[in-house]
Amino acid sequence: MSKKTPLHDIHTQLGASFTDFADWSMPLRCTSELAEHHAVRITAGIFDLTHMGEIEVSGPEVGRALDHALVGQPSKIAVGRARYSMLVHETGGVLNDLVVYRLAEQRYLVVANAGNVLVVLSHLRDRIDGYATTIRDVSSEWALIAVQGPTSPAILGAVVDDDVPSLKYYAIDPARLADHDVLLARTGYTGEDGFEIYCHSKDAVAVWQASPQRARSTGWSRAAWPAVTRCVSRAACRCTARNSPSAPPRSKPDWAESWCSGSPAVSSARRP
Repeated sequence: MSKKTPLHDIHTQLGASFTDFADWSMPLRCTSELAEHHAVRITAGIFDLTHMGEIEVSGPEVGRALDHALVGQPSKIAVGRARYSMLVHETGGVLNDLVVYRLAEQRYLVVANAGNVLVVLSHLRDRIDGYATTIRDVSSEWALIAVQGPTSPAILGAVVDDDVPSLKYYAIDPARLADHDVLLARTGYTGEDGFEIYCHSKDAVAVWQASPQRARSTGWSRAAWPAVTRCVSRAACRCTARNSPSAPPRSKPDWAESWCSGSPAVSSARRP
């Protein structure tokens, strides 16, 4: 049986069509892919990304441990910032691409693709063994809601108790939304400016319902999950496939260096 996000009933009420993805029942679209694509390019769209996996790594040697485990040097990420990284096979093939957030001096959040959470968790456990660190799969504790598109700063600025426009690209900050504690990140993945809201699973419905109140007249779209990301993610998927463990070894795809340095070269996102 497919897993359901805390927002599944809301998607059903909105008339969403669903698809199975990495053992999850995911909303595919509410209207048409073209309409939802245009909404994210012109105004904004809201996404349920709760299927993503969150892994918390913490401890006195967490920076050194992640330097050993991942591409790049997570130990150099400043508190409150993020970096695009990868978990690679011993031969250099990419097992999974990741976003790594540094939430505190000795606490990181590693976000993995839904289908590879257990793979990432297993490899990380093996690679940080011997370091003074603790690793936990906290995926069930978090819901992830994304608001993506040119009007996303104005939409969230009206409902978040924080200065949303000042949040830097590839940064994360604690905030309050709909009287709930959330983590607000700005690591948009659609080629547009955008934000990710990490909230407790029990708060997901309230957070989801609060966000559209400011956006009802903007023409934005709900549940536009794959339509606007497909063209952005396709190139990355091809690179990941080429670098699978069975493929000829390469240290990382051609675009990885700029992404891992925090300066994406292949995204057209407007970076504040």
